[in-house]
Amino acid sequence: MTSENHGTVKGEPALVMSPSGPSSSQGQPLLPSTSKPIQELPDELIQAGWSKCWSKRENRPYYFNRFTNQSLWEMPVLGQHDVISDPLGLNAAPASGEGAGDPSLGNGQRKDACQRKPHRGPPTASRGPRWSTPGVKPWSSTTDDKQAQAPVPAPAPYRPTAVYWDLDVPTNAVIRERAPADHLPPHPEIELQRAQLTAKLRQHYHELCYQREGIEPPRESFNRWLLERKVVDKGSDPLLPSECDPVISPSMFREVMNDIPIRLSRIKYKEEARKLLFKYAEAAKKMIDSRNATPDSRKVVKWNVEDTINWLRKDHSASKEDYMDRLEHLRKQCGPHVAAVAKDSVEGICTKIYHISTEYVRRIRQAHQALLKDCNITDGAETPEVQDRLVYCYPVRLAIPSPPQPRVELHFENDIACLRFKGEMVKVNRNYFNKLELLYRYSCIDDSRFEKFLSRVWCLIKRYQVMFGSGVNEGTGLQGALPVPVFEALHKQFGVTFECFASPLNCYFKQFCSAFPDIDGFFGSRGPFLSFSPASGSFEANPPFCEELMDAMVTHFEELLERSNEPLSFIIFVPEWRDPPTPALTRMEASPFRRHQMTVPAFEHEYRSGSQHICKREEMYYKAVHGTAVIFLQNAAGFAKWEPSPERLQELQAAYRVPGRSLSSPGPSSTPTGNTAGDKDKTGQEGASTDTPANPDNASPKEKTAPDATAI
Repeated sequence: MTSENHGTVKGEPALVMSPSGPSSSQGQPLLPSTSKPIQELPDELIQAGWSKCWSKRENRPYYFNRFTNQSLWEMPVLGQHDVISDPLGLNAAPASGEGAGDPSLGNGQRKDACQRKPHRGPPTASRGPRWSTPGVKPWSSTTDDKQAQAPVPAPAPYRPTAVYWDLDVPTNAVIRERAPADHLPPHPEIELQRAQLTAKLRQHYHELCYQREGIEPPRESFNRWLLERKVVDKGSDPLLPSECDPVISPSMFREVMNDIPIRLSRIKYKEEARKLLFKYAEAAKKMIDSRNATPDSRKVVKWNVEDTINWLRKDHSASKEDYMDRLEHLRKQCGPHVAAVAKDSVEGICTKIYHISTEYVRRIRQAHQALLKDCNITDGAETPEVQDRLVYCYPVRLAIPSPPQPRVELHFENDIACLRFKGEMVKVNRNYFNKLELLYRYSCIDDSRFEKFLSRVWCLIKRYQVMFGSGVNEGTGLQGALPVPVFEALHKQFGVTFECFASPLNCYFKQFCSAFPDIDGFFGSRGPFLSFSPASGSFEANPPFCEELMDAMVTHFEELLERSNEPLSFIIFVPEWRDPPTPALTRMEASPFRRHQMTVPAFEHEYRSGSQHICKREEMYYKAVHGTAVIFLQNAAGFAKWEPSPERLQELQAAYRVPGRSLSSPGPSSTPTGNTAGDKDKTGQEGASTDTPANPDNASPKEKTAPDATAI
């Protein structure tokens, strides 16, 4: 521990007396056996990492900072200098209050003057943004700027060495007050069952692809299936689909078809190109012989395959480009016939997976309802009436009370927080664990003692782990995020205070939309974006790169902009896919609400890793392997308030410049993520284009990196 002249505690175990952080037993905070009243710390000190502890050896309280491991006998002072980086306090800012404005006072005198002031006592009973109705702050257009730009507390003097969020930014997003949601409250027992059944569903998908088509399932196609299904799903489960129309997923069908008859791979050398051409010819012939094809289809495929094999035997001087051109010609001639004979089988795979998912949802809901019934909780609670008024956005609230939570064990391994329930362990970086604690303190209204905190953190991390798979780098590209300087520029230049697609793990602001309202709401989520209807505000949108989700996003944007007369602005970040362009990109470029569009070139910008909550610091950023289109959609009032002027755009572009933090090679993109929507070749068939080498998993350029996470 570091020391200061005014008294530092050495070698004391920290028994936390205020609920600034959870204990591993999830019980009440430990209190000393004393008759003296215990004062809670001000919110500013708690947010800075301070907690009040009890010294068994000295039999008196002291103060401990979990960010810096510093201990003090006396209450710390905001604005106090960092004894590690500035031992003499030469760069310290004067603390506000008595003595702050007197230049004749030294740092120590200012601190003593502040400490002589009577303590203001404990803060209000509830911390964070609370108003008359829990989580609701009324809004008025006449006082919009004053209310939205409420005074922000002074920056905390002690922070982790690297912070990738700013939870002090107040929101300017305005919505109509809404009733609590009817989602079943999360519970580790149910989450564990959901995780086990989802793993079984993944295994079924793997087996069906191998048995029916002789291929491995396209990488991360199951993850994108979950995303695409949630766009149309009306079922009760937050993760698995159960009420979708159509039953056959366009995303899953497209990706499996794209790998038939074989998965094309990225090639570097001539011999690899020759082998790939030969393998494709053999696989196409084998498939057309073993399936119920028409005589014409058999004739066309066999003739083209024999012609290709004869050419391979005769021409030994061909270049890599010659082999790739020949492969493109073969796919053009045989592809439609191969797809026709595989169509019914692939549709059967999609249908089978969906029906198994529906059965699993039924089992999970039955178990969940039985658990609530055992706790005397009914899921048919009456929904309280809400006022028809505009309010600042607030986190999702659940109508059904949470059941008692089981014990979740917590321990730390260096900088990693490990949470264990029934032998199932999830891990998160200590800084991100502290971030979740702050989000929980801001957003949760039913657990002031943090008794359910650990179980909810376990459910949260387990949910995202299950959704994106457990493979190496799996899911990393689907939940990446913009760099911190870009967020700072968006907030400073365009008033952005809200993320449309994020999660508690990768959010920058404390107000965001995410995929799972039942668990994310306790950590600040406003729910799925497609169910979120703001009337005013400035928003950043960086969706997962799923075509169906992006298309639904554009429809929602235009509906919101059409019906609102208040300032409303969306700044959208989507991949610059031009071969062919995605429907979402085409629609936004033709939208009457488009005010400006800019492109950030490939390899000249970066994203934060989707596994930022667990990865090493040096793996936090990776370069984007495709261009990013930045599009401004604004109504007239939004354009007047947050116009993308040349000066503002210049600041945004400057924030995007790569400052040398990136990896030497692309991060998640170096391991392809599969086929979200394969490029169309010159015949119109969807697949990896053969004009350029395909990657090892046949991922088209559209699937290289998929920043920002998972709101649907």
